[in-house]
Amino acid sequence: MAAFELITRKSSSAPRSRRGPVSWLSVLTLAALVALVLSGCERSTTAPPKPENPSRSGGATTVFDTSDKAYSLPAANIPITKRDRFFVGNAFFKQPWVIAPASTDARDGLGPMYNTNTCQGCHIKDGRGHAPVGPNADSVSLLIRLSIPPTKQTRGDLGKFGAIPHPLYGGQLQDRAIPGVTPEGRVEVTYTEHAVTLADASVVKLRKPRFEIKDWGYGAPGDELMISARVAPPMIGLGLLEAIPEQAIRKGADPDDADGDGISGRVNTVWDFDRDQTAMGRYGWKAGQPSVRQQTTAAFAGDMGLTSSRFPEDDCRPVQEACLQAASGGTPEVSDAILDEVVFYAEHVAVPARRFDKPKQQAQGEALFKASGCAGCHTPKFVTGEHKDAPYLSGQTITPYTDLLLHDMGEELADHRPEFSASGSEWRTPPLWGIGLAKTVSSKATFLHDGRARTLLEAILWHGGEARPARDSVVQMSRAEREALLAFLNSL
Repeated sequence: MAAFELITRKSSSAPRSRRGPVSWLSVLTLAALVALVLSGCERSTTAPPKPENPSRSGGATTVFDTSDKAYSLPAANIPITKRDRFFVGNAFFKQPWVIAPASTDARDGLGPMYNTNTCQGCHIKDGRGHAPVGPNADSVSLLIRLSIPPTKQTRGDLGKFGAIPHPLYGGQLQDRAIPGVTPEGRVEVTYTEHAVTLADASVVKLRKPRFEIKDWGYGAPGDELMISARVAPPMIGLGLLEAIPEQAIRKGADPDDADGDGISGRVNTVWDFDRDQTAMGRYGWKAGQPSVRQQTTAAFAGDMGLTSSRFPEDDCRPVQEACLQAASGGTPEVSDAILDEVVFYAEHVAVPARRFDKPKQQAQGEALFKASGCAGCHTPKFVTGEHKDAPYLSGQTITPYTDLLLHDMGEELADHRPEFSASGSEWRTPPLWGIGLAKTVSSKATFLHDGRARTLLEAILWHGGEARPARDSVVQMSRAEREALLAFLNSL
């Protein structure tokens, strides 16, 4: 039996559909001891450079690792007395959740319908997911958002959920299910390719995906169905992004393009369930979530079908009778104690350092990055404010290369599905820190919201809308300039 299995065994072997009181203190204490023992191979042993080294992308939290574990390390400045929390949360993030009832009491309740049975199933080695390579390929690290257009009667629901869930299938397609429950459908993707010729006569082939849902489990969805494919983003630096002061982000917003530079970043205003009020969105491809905690609980619910105190009910629609009748793993299935550890983990996954292995070429690429206008959205630098729940993230000078704002990226990247105040062609600027290690962490990693881009150059060439001038500037570069730009991006 695996070591972690020992800490999640329920105290009684009697069958049940609802879990009684459990001493989570003892479970988490044992989990901490086991996780610390098992975590030794995940720690970086590389001696850090001097503090003034500009490679510290995450300030004092930065780690210096270039292996496939580069996205899986705790913030470097967490005291040793606190690191047990990181490794406990990591254990629950990595270990599969199971069908209820089960002997693994602390992590049962999977489903009834779901996309994956473990967080790492989407965030591969804490990195980004990938699009399926073809119609019958695995789509586990990609999900499909669902909705229908709002009406006068349902427009008020946008206030809390950002979109109107489909009446038969809810807000997210769940393509897997526990025995006895029918999955909602099956994702199938096909690609069409077109070539882009660069100024130096180089040719780059871009693939455009067409996502379809086959084998609908609960009836035809109707003509109003709206879908949006999303690959899992990397986990690094989430707590640091949360610690950026709101006024610093709003300072970069220019919704009416008052300065005339063609860039009009906007804040997405979303619903914060913990504070029961609107808040600024920071997470997700359309900045639809305000905090790491809410992003985590939403993922537990949507991706794995696990209830929490924030989302206490399974997302079973009225027509999904077997889903409604399935056994529960407890009330809730993810206890607040376990949730706290997973959130602590997610907040403290470290950012790997920037690397300077080709300093002259990378410096040229950085200059081209700025001159082309890329830094107009991919803001290099912020200083974090006070994070009362994560003091080790406070007061850090960081270089995430994002403004966390929404930008119109043009028709080619549009999903035509609004989310809160984000339009169907708007996307949040994704952070670029650590991006040069994406394929080291997972060789299958792909880029952009739906994973269509196989390389960073492909991702750049898909940019449209506000980013079209920057994209066109890259097209006009010489081969040496383009290689310098990519060398800079790969150093991040």
